[in-house]
Amino acid sequence: MWLIFALLSALFAALTSILAKVGIEGIPSNLATGIRTAVVLLMAWGMVFLTHEQQGLSAISRKSWLFLILSGLATGASWLCYYRALQLGDVSKVVPVDKLSAVITLLLAFIFLHEPFTSKSLLGCLLIGAGTLFMVL
Repeated sequence: MWLIFALLSALFAALTSILAKVGIEGIPSNLATGIRTAVVLLMAWGMVFLTHEQQGLSAISRKSWLFLILSGLATGASWLCYYRALQLGDVSKVVPVDKLSAVITLLLAFIFLHEPFTSKSLLGCLLIGAGTLFMVL
């Protein structure tokens, strides 16, 4: 089931880039990010209330709060930079560079989460890196 959701995530991320490039034309990138974030906020909280998960708020630990807040800050920074990059560059060049996040995530997961980094992971990272360079240059 995770694969279906991951593929849907990739599809929606692709649509996000195309729709954003068209929508950002003629407006400041930070304003565009703010509008996008407001829509995401409404959608996410709508799902929380639709699924009656709001009762779980009181059970969240301090550690979870801290890391969810830090994750939110990282997401915000990523979106601000992404929209600015989209405004300045071609989608066909911005998106591959943005997807280098997969390589960085694997490295950080190895360092901080002690997840295995196999020869297959290394080869995948090298191929993603080479593919990104090939697409951007």
